[in-house]
Amino acid sequence: MPDALLLSDRLDHAATAALHADLLARRGTALEVDGRKVTFLGTLAAQLLVSAKKTWAQDGLAFHITPSEDMAAQVDGLGLGEELLDGEAPR
Repeated sequence: MPDALLLSDRLDHAATAALHADLLARRGTALEVDGRKVTFLGTLAAQLLVSAKKTWAQDGLAFHITPSEDMAAQVDGLGLGEELLDGEAPR
């Protein structure tokens, strides 16, 4: 069963350090990232999530994000929809 990570509603520059620590603490396990409460996704946090997804893939582990509508729209606006969300519909 994958480990779960609940994202905060605002992933701005200030929240990125805590997100990085949360991801590092879960490295080595499959991860289900719950972004259903995200209302703001900053560029730095988006880059961190892309990097984490690639790292998990290199480790042969699942990394799945369930986005909110706001998060999905912001990811698409950054041009990262296919890379980060795998076509996952917002919930």
